[in-house]
This record gives sequence, structure tokens and C-alpha cells, in this order.
Amino acid sequence: MIFDRKTIDNDGLINFYKKLLLPRLVEEKMLILLRQGRIGKWFSGIGQEAIAVGATMAMHADEYILPMHRNLGVFTARNIPVARLMGQWQGKASGFTNGRDRSFHFGTQDYKIIGMISHLGPQMALADGIALADKISGKKKVTLVFTGEGATSEGDFHEALNIAAVWGLPVIFLIENNGYGLSTPVSEQYRCANLVDKAIGYGMEGRQIDGNNILEVYHTISELAADMRENPRPVLVECMTFRMRGHEEASGTKYVPAHLFEEWAKKDPLDNFEQFLLQENVLRPEWIPYLRKEFATLIDAEIEKVFNEPEIIPDIATEVDAMYRRYSMPRHEHSGILSHKRYIDAISDALRQSMRKHSNLIIMGQDIAEYGGAFKITQGFLAEFGKDRVRNTPICESGIVGAAMGLAINGYKAVVEMQFADFVSSGFNQVVNNLAKTHYRWGQAINVVIRMPAGGGSGAGPFHSQTNEAWFTKTPGLKVVYPSSPDDAKGLLMAAIDDPNPVLYFEHKYLYRNMAGNVQDDDYYVEIGKAHIVRPGTRASIITYGLGVLWATEYAENHPEYSIEILDLRSLQPWDKEAVEKTVKKTSKVMVLHEDTLTGGFGGEIAAYIGEHFFKYLDAPVMRCASLDTAIPMLKGLEDQFMAKARLEKMMDALLKF
Repeated sequence: MIFDRKTIDNDGLINFYKKLLLPRLVEEKMLILLRQGRIGKWFSGIGQEAIAVGATMAMHADEYILPMHRNLGVFTARNIPVARLMGQWQGKASGFTNGRDRSFHFGTQDYKIIGMISHLGPQMALADGIALADKISGKKKVTLVFTGEGATSEGDFHEALNIAAVWGLPVIFLIENNGYGLSTPVSEQYRCANLVDKAIGYGMEGRQIDGNNILEVYHTISELAADMRENPRPVLVECMTFRMRGHEEASGTKYVPAHLFEEWAKKDPLDNFEQFLLQENVLRPEWIPYLRKEFATLIDAEIEKVFNEPEIIPDIATEVDAMYRRYSMPRHEHSGILSHKRYIDAISDALRQSMRKHSNLIIMGQDIAEYGGAFKITQGFLAEFGKDRVRNTPICESGIVGAAMGLAINGYKAVVEMQFADFVSSGFNQVVNNLAKTHYRWGQAINVVIRMPAGGGSGAGPFHSQTNEAWFTKTPGLKVVYPSSPDDAKGLLMAAIDDPNPVLYFEHKYLYRNMAGNVQDDDYYVEIGKAHIVRPGTRASIITYGLGVLWATEYAENHPEYSIEILDLRSLQPWDKEAVEKTVKKTSKVMVLHEDTLTGGFGGEIAAYIGEHFFKYLDAPVMRCASLDTAIPMLKGLEDQFMAKARLEKMMDALLKF
């Protein structure tokens, strides 16, 4: 193994050695603790430390790094105290997640480290968003994101590299090719000769280097980063290394041929660098046991201190409160000037006024720039706000949602337009696992709004007509709103953009040009979580939202002989339990109406809550009117039959006669 000192002096080389030695000694201690039964699990990076340490030392301290679960050297090279890391691993209050997540699944703005989730690939798109924020801001910074050779098989890898290439983002995608994804060898993972060869397919530079040579790693990343700060672009770096222990300790290594361990043991990054320093007379033999003892004493003390810390006492209120960033809607004195607007125009107004108000707001989606979006909601935005802030995207829902989260991490707000709500399934993991859980895990606000053009009524069939809010209402950490009127469409969207939590904003396509009303001309906010009485009544209540409000209103107008109260929930997560309670107690008969399918629809939650808490106030069973438990069909007759509206008259008759 050849080491190139270049411009690093002796003190610098000793510093490299210390940075390389510390994570190795921490790991050796953790393996002892594991055998003693004092800890429960460990993912070892022994033999791969040169990559984490060398790459981290090449980055500026204020540049973001997104590591994996074997990259202890990233955390120690960023000078996170061992006690703080141990507190995280043991689920103590001194850690980063208050016992809510494991090992390296956390982020910290103090150290500019954004940890992974277990799905591996999604973090690469976050790096895109972080780098995009820096590029738009004119900051000369680079983002470094780690992945393994196994995760390169995921679609997230392709989407993230493609976005970075198309947008010219300064991201170093670093592959740690250690030979195995758990037990799957590279021969069963990909067929190209080298993973770095994939770079050419994205039109980017690629480098393959010796991942066990700390100076080669450092010089490569340092030189690339220096150039990328001046000439922003992505680069793919493949670091060749080997995993010397199991995927995690319990899985063992029996599936790995013994000769590979023998070959790679000779390439151990710490042993080889130590020998190099001895040969160069930079390191003296007598210093080695001294340094090891010094670190071991520190590690032992830090670890025992954490073992002696009190356990976290579970508290329901604390955990529930941690799911969302606390937020108070801005107070705003309205001018009182109203204009008659269509539902679609109210949405456009909300976006435009929010873009003017928040200079750090970026909107992204397929065809939203020059074309103005599939429904022309962003028409004219490009001319006013420019291409940096109104961004056409490749067709890659997962990557764009992840990039939006990266923007939020790095000080921006993001609105993502799903061309149709149906397509969010291609970005589902980013929504329910990354956006939704991040604040709970490590306290980071995720100011992302996903616009969801939803619903039937236009004969568009199973993949352009779903109203899929129930996919998300059961996911803590997300907010879900569904306006039914132009004024609520504007007010809820402006509130969602202002809110520091991730919001799914459902907008019904049928209402775009079929619903109009008076809307405030100036900034306008509707509080998320508050329902609205659309029509007061005393005989029975229809609790609904979205297109269901139109159906309920038509029913009530067609039956003036009944006094029907209509409660528009407007927000589904959180939802207004107090308003539901009031209408139940007032009328004692309740129909829960929605366009979504019956089984698993959000109405089931409302009905169950009423039955559990207000049974004694009911004069009839709570009834649900929903669409059929089938996919939504294209043919008008079949679609009309599918819709809940087809059964509303009959079901209301049954409720009122009970």
C-alpha cells in the first residue's frame, strides 16, 4: 500500500492516525460490551474506518455529511464526544433521540450530520436537497453522502444521481463497496464490472479508489470538494474495502470465504497506516501503547458515565408532543377585500402570495415551470420567481420528496406538486418514514408541503382518480388537510406552507373549475385542525370533507323539510374532535360521508370515535356513506355507481327514519 503525504506535515499525519485509531478502539470496546451482555446490538465498521475518517477530514466543518450505520469515524472525526454517542446507543437522555431511535439513525445540526433510516437509499435524495439549498444561496459548499454497494440496487440511488446530474448539484456520492449486502455478494448485486462505471450513464465524473488508504481517500475527496465548490457538479466515488465482521454481530460471517478475510486483513487501514508512519519516522513505536491507553482510558470513562446515567422514564404526553414541531398560526389583520375566485385560482393565489412572502420557498414538480403544471396552477410563476425557485423535475417522486426534505433541513421551505395524488405511491417511503418521523426522532422541523390533486368525477380511471388520504391519516408526524371551498383552499395552503411540519394538501380536481366563491385578496390563513359548520341544522349531522361537502350541501338543499347540519372537517390530521362532539350532541344522528372507499376510509375513525365517546347521545347508529370497495373505474356509469353520492339519498333516508 502506497501513501502519498502531499502537503500534510508530521503533526497532520499524527492527527490522521489519532482520528483513525479512536473509532477502532471504540468498536473494540463495544464488541467486549456485547459479549458481556451490557449492550444488545452492534454494526461494525472495523476495516472500513479509513473511508469515514478520511472523507470527513476532507470536508469543511460546516458542510453536511450523510453517513451510514458503519461510519462511526464520521461522528468521531466531527468530534462528537464518545459519551454523547454512547448515550445515543443506550437510549439515554444524553443521546440525540431520547431513546426513540437506534445507533446512528439520527441527525444533528450542531455537527452537520444527517443520519440514515433503515431503508438505506432515501438519504441520497436528501443530499440533493441540501446541496440545492447551498447552490441557490450562492454558498460554495459540497455535500457528502455515503451509501453501500447494496443500496445502489435501489431506485433511490438512480433517482438521486439523476437529479443531481440534471440540476448540477455539488454532491459527492460515496459508495463503500465492502463486498456484501448482509450475506449477498456483489456478484448477485450487479453485473457491471465496477459500480463507478455507472457514473457515465448520469453524465458525471466517477472515481474508484482504495478505501483502505486513508490518505488516498482524504486527497481524493479534498481535491474533488475544492473543485466542486467553485464548479458545482456531482461526482460518484467508489471506495473499495471489505467488511471484516458480520452485517451485525449476531449474523456472523460463515457465508464469506476464509481466504477473503486473510487477503483483506493484510490491507487493514489502521495497521497499514501505522506501519507507514513508523517507516517515515513520524510515529515512534513507544507512542503507540501510550496513545492506545490514553484513548482506552477516555473511552472507558465516557462509557461508564453513560451506564450510570438514569434511564428515560416513559411519559405519554412527552412522546405525543414530540411528534410535531409546535406551531402557532400567524396573526394577520385582513383588509376585508374579497374577490370571487374559482377553487383552482385560490390555490394559485396561495402559492403566489406565499412565494412572495417567503424568499426561501421552492416549488418543484413535473412540468410546473414553462408549462405551468398539468392543471396550469403555476402558470406565470417562472417569469416572476425564476427557475431556481420554480423547478421542473424529472419523473422521480421519491427523489423529489427526499430533495424537498433536504431543502427543509438546510433552511428552506418546499412545496412538491404531485401531478396526480395517485403517483405519490412512488414516493411513499420518503413521506411516511422520512418526512413523518424525523421531528419525533431528532427534533428537526420538516417544512414540506405535498400538493395532492385527487379525486374522481372526470372519468380518468384507477390511476388518476383516487382520493388516497387514508394512506396518510394513520401516520403520526404528518398533517393532512382537504379543503372543499375556494377560501379554505387558499387559507389552508398558506397555513400549510407556513407550518414547520410536513403537510399533505389534498385538492380535489373536480372542484378546480366547478367551485367558486369569495376569497380574501391578501394573505389568508385557516387554522389546521379546525372544522367548519357549512350549514347549521338540528335533525341530523353529515360529517364530511372534500367533494363530500358539495354532495352533502346538494342533499340538504334538495330536502329543505329536514334540518341537516353539515360539518366540514377541512383537516384530517389533526382533526377537530371538539367540533364533532358538538354536532353529535346537537343532532344525535350522524352520517359520515367521504369519497374514499368504505373499508379503511377515514370515516371509520370518525365513526369509531363517536361510538366510543358519545354513544349515550346517539338516537341512531353512526352510519357511513362511502365509495365502493373497488378500484375507481373510468366509464361514467361505472364511476357514478362507484361514488358515495350514489348511495347518499338512500342512506340518509335510513338514518332519518331510525
